[in-house]
Amino acid sequence: MPRVLRPLTRAVTYTRWLHLLVGAVIAVVCGAVYPGLDGDTLGHWVLVALVPVPLLVAAAMFPAMRLAEGLQARIMLMPGPHAPDRSDDPDRVERPPGIVARPSASWRDRGRTALWMVLRLEVGCLAVLVTMQCPALSFELLDGATGQESGADSLLTVQGVHGAYGLLVPLPLLGLVYTMAGLGAVTAAAARRLLGPSAAEKMAELEELTERLLERDGIARELHDSVGHALTVTVVQAGAARAAGSAEFTDRALAAIEETGRSALEDLDRVLRVLRRPGRETGRRPSLEESDRLVEAARTSGAEAVMKIDGPVDTVPGPVSREGYRILQEALTNALRHAGTSPVRVRVRMSVSDRRLALDVRNPMAPEGCGSGRSGSGTGLQGVRERAALLGGRAEARPVDGEWRVHVELPLDRPTLGR
Repeated sequence: MPRVLRPLTRAVTYTRWLHLLVGAVIAVVCGAVYPGLDGDTLGHWVLVALVPVPLLVAAAMFPAMRLAEGLQARIMLMPGPHAPDRSDDPDRVERPPGIVARPSASWRDRGRTALWMVLRLEVGCLAVLVTMQCPALSFELLDGATGQESGADSLLTVQGVHGAYGLLVPLPLLGLVYTMAGLGAVTAAAARRLLGPSAAEKMAELEELTERLLERDGIARELHDSVGHALTVTVVQAGAARAAGSAEFTDRALAAIEETGRSALEDLDRVLRVLRRPGRETGRRPSLEESDRLVEAARTSGAEAVMKIDGPVDTVPGPVSREGYRILQEALTNALRHAGTSPVRVRVRMSVSDRRLALDVRNPMAPEGCGSGRSGSGTGLQGVRERAALLGGRAEARPVDGEWRVHVELPLDRPTLGR
């Protein structure tokens, strides 16, 4: 379809037209009170368009008005699924609207909202005038072609009677649509400037995006650590039970699988609650006080796990204790996954004097050609580093004297992680 005819077929032309007309409703309401809607002078109608301005400016001082205006502009001024566009159209669907739909965050935002509402009022009044006068002019031309009186109140009059006037009847109506399309495009451009994000709003939006990304990353770590640990223990336990051929060992293995599975289900349920209702309390999370459970699961898997604790674990701040538990869990999972039933030595140490918690997990390296090898760049070990970094600590995973060592140090004076 030729580009010149596109405004006639685009749905957004008519949604913008409606948006302009709605903007003039307050002028009609206020004008009915003062100075009235029966004036016949230009000054009278100018007064009708100016009387609501103070009321609009006062309304714009309420932060929620920016949210309401932003939502209206997004829906009615911007192209969407209701207005399919070609890729060369500057207002195509893929283009972001660039309009904020949030309450005002500053007095500058309130001022921009007030300017937008006044502009919408005045352009809306102009749209009402054009919408009334163009059909009236068409009726005037029809009167001139037929010689009859229709009673149309047009500002422009046709002199005489001539059949050729009939050919001009559609022109005012076409002109009306194109005029509304032009006014709508100008209004949409103004909306992007006046309702677009300010520097403060851009910063707030960036912070919200960062929070969402961090939350998603945290959920991914939780699922990886908890479910990965449970599956690793289950696989190792099942394999060891089958190889042992002992009913007593099989019973212990099945009990460990049951306990590990139950714990993983609790963690999975908690994470799913976070996804369904973000920001709400999600229940208790395990802490380092329950680290014995992890070590016992490693022992029942056939590993020789030894844990030494120096210092009162129950005094570790909650965020550090919870993240420390997950770090220890992933370190043990990593050891079981790569070393099988090789001896695993675990040492958990806390030093009150220098305000830190040290976690150290060692196990012999798998013989060359066995296992999957270690590069220290797996998803789980990367999660360990990320957890430590979030708490202001550090983590390293590398071979040391023929053993694979995961060493983490967390400060105890920066309990900033409240998940």
